[in-house]
Amino acid sequence: MSINIHPDLTEADRIVLNDLLQDVKHGEHVQSNAESGEPITAGSVDEAADEQQSEQSAGKDQVATEDAIARLKALNTQKDPSFQPTIFTIWDSKDIATSFNAHVVQPCSRVAQGIVRHPTDVVFLSHLLLYLTTVLPSAVYLLWPGCFSWTHGVAHTVFTMWCAGAFTLMLHNHIHNNGVLKKEWAWLDKSFPYVLEPLMGHTWDSYYYHHVKHHHVEGNGPDDLSSTVRYQRDDIWHFLHYVGRFMFLIWLELPLYFFRKSKFSLGIRAGLSELASYAFMYLMWQWNPKPATFVFLLPFFLLRIGLMVGNWGQHALVDEVEPDSDYRSSITLIDVPSNRHSFNDGYHTAHHLNPRRHWREHPTHFLQSKTTYSSNGALVFRDIDYIMMTIKLLQKDYMYLSARVVPIGDQIGMSQAEIAAMLKTKTRMFTDEDVGSKFK
Repeated sequence: MSINIHPDLTEADRIVLNDLLQDVKHGEHVQSNAESGEPITAGSVDEAADEQQSEQSAGKDQVATEDAIARLKALNTQKDPSFQPTIFTIWDSKDIATSFNAHVVQPCSRVAQGIVRHPTDVVFLSHLLLYLTTVLPSAVYLLWPGCFSWTHGVAHTVFTMWCAGAFTLMLHNHIHNNGVLKKEWAWLDKSFPYVLEPLMGHTWDSYYYHHVKHHHVEGNGPDDLSSTVRYQRDDIWHFLHYVGRFMFLIWLELPLYFFRKSKFSLGIRAGLSELASYAFMYLMWQWNPKPATFVFLLPFFLLRIGLMVGNWGQHALVDEVEPDSDYRSSITLIDVPSNRHSFNDGYHTAHHLNPRRHWREHPTHFLQSKTTYSSNGALVFRDIDYIMMTIKLLQKDYMYLSARVVPIGDQIGMSQAEIAAMLKTKTRMFTDEDVGSKFK
């Protein structure tokens, strides 16, 4: 299996992918020997020697994996010489001019490490400063009476949506871990979401209520309002129904869900925060409609579509036998947009297994648990993000998807056509009878 490793992958992703490809190479070698069927002759290697060679190869693979895990841990350990905080999403330290990196970037990084909660997370402060010095003043200027222009309005929305993905995944870490900055900076940590959420297309606190208190409780099961299981997940009309339902009904369905679960306080808070956000956007539009459209309304609609496109890609491939397994109802992506620019969001199975795990620990966990992933039939892809995953599923282009599978476990040795057929079985809609029998 020949795969060119994308040069812009994070170092952690390169370590993980190289390790998986070594497993594939070893598995294909063992399978080739097993299937050769050549008769044993005086000049051939006997079966015992073959078995010993296979065991030695497996032992080397194990050592290689342990070395890979040690390298990943070193990247995250502040006192280790190999420690690398994430400072930017676009560049690594090696990409920055040596002198500028040594005299400007690294001193700033050391200061930032005293502000962020985890020393690896300098990037969160970098992004927070970016948004507060670009998106916020741009929005204020647009909204200021007499300052609106169509060019600025369009440019503002385009830039905001370019930032919205990374902001959402920074917010994702914030809501799962009750902040991203040290307690001395709690005033900023607790206030910035309320300033930036409406500018980035979010409603106040709705991401927390829907994602943490709802989605991770239900885990894409039948009671999950963003569940994909009742949809045919390669059908465009089912997808449009899925997006439309979330867009127009989540404001009502989420509070009702909490009420059904006897979580009345959550239901009231979720409903009030959503309605308060709508009222705020409406009042801003009434006061100054043109800039409010570009500053609030367009980001709101575009982000909600994006969230559903992403969630569909994350949970479209659901095992037909064991759909309530986190290993079999979500996927792992090793790609640039998901992991470099979105803080390892590609390790979605790892995230569902432990929603509070630090994002930099996902690759380490994955390699430490790859035997468990393999035995549970987990799916790993490379060089594809969730948006393209959704697009290719709706195009029913399973051969494209199968070419991006990194086979693990029993998948090693399967042909591309066999993998494509396997993937297709995992997009079938679950009937009410299926839901009743297969979800505990």
